[in-house]
Amino acid sequence: MVKIKVCIISPQSLFRQGVQHSLADVSDIEIISEAEADDEALSAVESSLPDVVMVDIDTPSENGLKLARQVRQRLPNIGVIVLTSNPDDDQLFQAIKAQAAAYLSKDVTADELVNTVKRTAKGEHPINESFVSHPKVAEQVLHHFRDLPLGQGAESLISPVTAREQEILNYMAKGYLNKQIALALDISEQTVKNHVTSILRKLNANARTQAVVEAIKHGLVSIS
Repeated sequence: MVKIKVCIISPQSLFRQGVQHSLADVSDIEIISEAEADDEALSAVESSLPDVVMVDIDTPSENGLKLARQVRQRLPNIGVIVLTSNPDDDQLFQAIKAQAAAYLSKDVTADELVNTVKRTAKGEHPINESFVSHPKVAEQVLHHFRDLPLGQGAESLISPVTAREQEILNYMAKGYLNKQIALALDISEQTVKNHVTSILRKLNANARTQAVVEAIKHGLVSIS
């Protein structure tokens, strides 16, 4: 059995022990390293090379978020889950900017934690669900990427979007629903749904709003 390798970063030894206890009986997850959220934490990640890093961001001077950003920049294949005792919209926005795969409250259940670890190890981004369910954060993210030069930080697409898909992306960016897009383009609603599915796949997005954000990053659409 191939196990998901996990590293836990937290200044609180009791928290690290609690996470280990929550994952101890999960056969396909293994805690391979842990460290305090200090200057040695990044070295611990680099030396153990886990699949998933769990970062406690209840640290002074935003050290936890800084570490999350550093892990994603240096080791982009590692998924980062950030945990906090006081979740709020601003912190969620910062976690999205840090490219965390998930943002969890420390009140999360053991089952939810296990599920998030497994999804993150598969390359999924549960944080997208938090993003689309918080309108203020979605607005912050859209404004953040709108203010960047087109294409800045863009990664290559799996495959290019078609001219029709770009048209639909522009309508999605304006908040149009599938039915409204179908009327505007004089095509069937099912055709729009098919295009939206293709767009989500090409932009590696789990939801429409996240697809718009990715489109802005890639310079495919701009919002005025």
